[in-house]
Amino acid sequence: MVGGVDPPTMSPIKHRRRRQPWTPEPGTSEALDRTGRAIVGKSEDPPRREARVDGALAGERFMFLRTEREGEVDRARVVEVLEPAAERVEPRCVHYGVCGGCSLMHMHPDAQVAHKQAVLLGDLERHGLQPETVLAPVRAEPWGYRRRARLGAKWVAGKGAVVVGFREKDHRFIARLAGCEILAGNAGALITPLADLIATLDVMARLPQIEVSIGDDPDDRALVLRVLDPLGADDRQRLLEFGERERVRVFVQPSGLDSVYELADPEGPGLLHYRLAAHQLELGFRPTDFVQVNPAINDAMIDLALELLDLEPGQRVLDLFCGLGNFSLPIARRVAEVVGIEGDAGLVARAQANAEANGLTNVRFASCDIYGEFADLERLAELDRPFDRVLIDPPRSGALGLVERFDRIAAARVVMVACSPETLARDLAVLVGRHGYRLCAAGIIDMFPHTAHVESIAMLQR
Repeated sequence: MVGGVDPPTMSPIKHRRRRQPWTPEPGTSEALDRTGRAIVGKSEDPPRREARVDGALAGERFMFLRTEREGEVDRARVVEVLEPAAERVEPRCVHYGVCGGCSLMHMHPDAQVAHKQAVLLGDLERHGLQPETVLAPVRAEPWGYRRRARLGAKWVAGKGAVVVGFREKDHRFIARLAGCEILAGNAGALITPLADLIATLDVMARLPQIEVSIGDDPDDRALVLRVLDPLGADDRQRLLEFGERERVRVFVQPSGLDSVYELADPEGPGLLHYRLAAHQLELGFRPTDFVQVNPAINDAMIDLALELLDLEPGQRVLDLFCGLGNFSLPIARRVAEVVGIEGDAGLVARAQANAEANGLTNVRFASCDIYGEFADLERLAELDRPFDRVLIDPPRSGALGLVERFDRIAAARVVMVACSPETLARDLAVLVGRHGYRLCAAGIIDMFPHTAHVESIAMLQR
């Protein structure tokens, strides 16, 4: 056994869409796909389809087992590594290989970062783009970093227990975790007592999801329990006692996000907080709000964005998809005026409250649909005067509709932060090809170590 990979189980696995069983077969790989799976090419003799192998690395020889069809290729998993690559390491988590929360823990962190940088540069190249400067990767400690996570919960009669954890690699199942190496604030230690607690509740079978959210202070840890039936008095008492015993704030979500409340203080604001110490800022957020999951990387990402924006005191800056003000408020410390625009009205309200709580009067926020309402640029009062700088931090789908109309904004310098290198490259190609920008710099931000997720940043000059 190499790298913590389970030895092969020779009992063949039958896929529901195949009549004949799959059995382990030898393979070698010289490359990884964008998700970090090893590519085993198709062959004519013997005839076999291309496979993408979870848990294998480029340059290795291994035994693998096909598990399902994915279009023109087969998905597979490694069952034995025969000749390991130099970058293979022993996974730190005992659940690795079953839990779907991480996919690259068998790869040295340096190799993970190099792989992600190659993915970004490859996506840019496919759109005819090459940055003038490739930025050094933004990195931090790769363990205990994740302050937001969504866990599944399920009563499994066959195990006689409640299972709490991330989805398995086979997404039909929830991994039964005893802990987690990537959750921040020692939240991984809550998983076992939480599963034991849920097993005592009357709503045990009607509690499918738990969101973990962690602020900066030791007691600023929250669990949001999605419950499909009303809580009885006994269940409420057990949850309150659990919160006191484990020093965690318990929230309940009986329906949509607007229904979330803190069990110990139903009428309270229900806010957690994180600090941006370098900018003397503290931001409040609800436990279901979007926040950057990696605090150390977030600090470094903000500093890099401000450096790339090249801010000066008299400037006016537009922050699109501004969220809680994660970028807007640090920018406001350095310029004359900041306008933040966000589609979620609740986030806008909390962003404005964060500005007021930090004594910032030169930043204002507006709520509108950036993909729809924002198309009518002439109607937006926020665009009454030109902007010197623009920061764009869109969701995974990117900002194509926005950048196609970017001639109305036409700031001298733009910084884009993206959680998909594919949509980033597409959007940058529009700014370069249609609006006369140069791609001055681009690089990756390792926001999610041990996963294939690639966060990236780029700077353009008009």
